[in-house]
Amino acid sequence: MTVPKIELHIHLEGSIRPRTLLDIARRNGEALPADTVEGLAAVYEFADFAHFIDVWILTTNCLRTRDDFRQVVVEYAAEAARFGAVYLEGIFSPGERMQHGLRSDDIFSGYADGAVEASERHGVMVRFTPDLYRGLDPAAAEEVARVAVRYADSGVLGLGLGGMEDRPAEPYRKAFDIARDGGLAIVPHAGEAAGPDSIREILSMDPDRIRHGIRAIEDPSVLAEIVDRDLVLDVCPTSNLRTGVVASLEAHPLPELRAAGVMCSINTDDPAMFGTDLGREYELAASLGVSAADAYAAGLAGALCDDATRTRLVEIGRAAYPDRV
Repeated sequence: MTVPKIELHIHLEGSIRPRTLLDIARRNGEALPADTVEGLAAVYEFADFAHFIDVWILTTNCLRTRDDFRQVVVEYAAEAARFGAVYLEGIFSPGERMQHGLRSDDIFSGYADGAVEASERHGVMVRFTPDLYRGLDPAAAEEVARVAVRYADSGVLGLGLGGMEDRPAEPYRKAFDIARDGGLAIVPHAGEAAGPDSIREILSMDPDRIRHGIRAIEDPSVLAEIVDRDLVLDVCPTSNLRTGVVASLEAHPLPELRAAGVMCSINTDDPAMFGTDLGREYELAASLGVSAADAYAAGLAGALCDDATRTRLVEIGRAAYPDRV
């Protein structure tokens, strides 16, 4: 039987399976690095994290219309539902699209349309935590934050920060302040490709959750602060392997993080690009000592949803995992 799952870290642009991505590119007249499913799959072989970022930019800029964004949400919700997903916090990167001339309202409204359809067709609750990226002009980032606040009533719950972690997060502090003042949570990436110093900088911004954060294990003081603050880490095992952040599954720090008292949700990150799915990630997590019940409890603790949604998720969790939730 498929058990219920919560996923907090899914980049919707990175969830698009190659055939769908090719179809979207063709209808929008956009070029991809390959023009076949097999060719595109070959493109998704990454030398390192920086190479992954380069490929991500090359492939995801084919998304152009409100309907593209709607489709992305609905298709991933259908896939995740097959593995038991009941609640998703989807990530998308509006700054990248806006720099290519897309209207912010088309981007945000398209994703919001998709959330409504995902609920109606697949029974999956979808909320959003859009990302800025390191390297985005700070003024543009602040505009993204203002737009995100405008869409708080359409499922936007937080604002994140991705990109190359060796670049400072400080230029985006004002954007985070705008988001927080508008009622949104702060959920940046840190401690993935870069070490614990990247986490320490983010901790100074009072995050509500940390995306990845696995390299906290390298610094006892950073690790202790994460535990003291009850911060949930979004852990993505296959992603860490495919980008070379972790050398092998056996070397993954998830067991050590859990032993230190860190709550870790389990996620796919960019499943189409990494050749994985939610079921596979839960299997890997189980091999590292994290049960489905443990992952659900961490997902529930980290979820940014409203009280009514949380109550529903608690009910679902107690029915499936009565000894854990």
